Amino acid sequence: METFESLVRAEFAPGNTYLNTASNGLLPARTVDAVQAAVRMRAEGRPLGSLYDDVETVRAAFARIAGVSTERVALGTSVAEYGALIAAALPAGAEVLTAEADFASLVNPFHMRGDLKVRAVPLERLAESVRPETALVAVSAVQSADGRLADLAAVREAARAHGARIYVDASQSVGWLPLDAGAHDFVAAVGFKWVLGPHGNTFFVAPEDFGELTPLLAGWVAGEVPWDSCYGPVQELAHSVRRFDVSPALFTYAGLRASLSLVEELGIDAIHAHDVGLADRFRTGLASLGRTPVPSPGSAIVSVPGLGHRQPELSEAGIEVSNRAGNLRAAFHLYNTAADVDRLLDVLSS
Repeated sequence: METFESLVRAEFAPGNTYLNTASNGLLPARTVDAVQAAVRMRAEGRPLGSLYDDVETVRAAFARIAGVSTERVALGTSVAEYGALIAAALPAGAEVLTAEADFASLVNPFHMRGDLKVRAVPLERLAESVRPETALVAVSAVQSADGRLADLAAVREAARAHGARIYVDASQSVGWLPLDAGAHDFVAAVGFKWVLGPHGNTFFVAPEDFGELTPLLAGWVAGEVPWDSCYGPVQELAHSVRRFDVSPALFTYAGLRASLSLVEELGIDAIHAHDVGLADRFRTGLASLGRTPVPSPGSAIVSVPGLGHRQPELSEAGIEVSNRAGNLRAAFHLYNTAADVDRLLDVLSS
């Protein structure tokens, strides 16, 4: 029987100490093989029908991971495009509540409307800041800059009490943090970070009643029968949230099919325990160095104030992390080990 470690070691052999999944996840070997096979199909002029099948396999796999039905999942290319659909559905003057310094792809579409009231508050005060005039609360489940976790249960309770919708960006959480997408109105997440896919995909979860959204980006794939919707206006939009699909990058979905298969084989609970265990090991080591990270209990991302300037030096030493606003950001994922943590601590101590 294969173990967590044996499955991981069969898929990854990084040439450095890679602690930067919050920027980009590493591609499993099976994903590289799948993308290369798809490229060969295209180069040789073979029928691409199986690659369209990959799109539906990916939709179903993400639905299982997110805890929703496939009918609630759309597939696009960016978080911002789905934020724009939500923004377009809001009436003029509606209030959108966000967390201060949340990721631009989440918050910017609401600012671009120009006639919405966008209010930003500290993440820790998000739930208590919901008020009767709040129409939407938009927040990342895990903050990109420093790994802090939003109290989504408290936000959800406050939003429901005031009749507000909830929009969650799970880009920095899906793949390591258990996700109950059905508990929220809208969820978006990219596939190139913690679920280890190639660039070019975003998952989107919307209510079965579509939540007042208009499929402004609808093309032929948004039809109930896509291949019957290639010419002229789409006569019958998909009866499911698939009406918000954007034409798929087929090579990306060939890779995602393979990546999500690995995530499901390992299991989100096991990945969560592994990732947070390594992050906690790093936090403990930082204390011995006299360093205090940004408080982010339970997160796989650790951000250390005042050490961001050491990112180039660490990269030279073969350790990949990020510099975010002067903070050193380390992100621990399934292919990392205790030795990776100890190596980072050792270089930081020198």
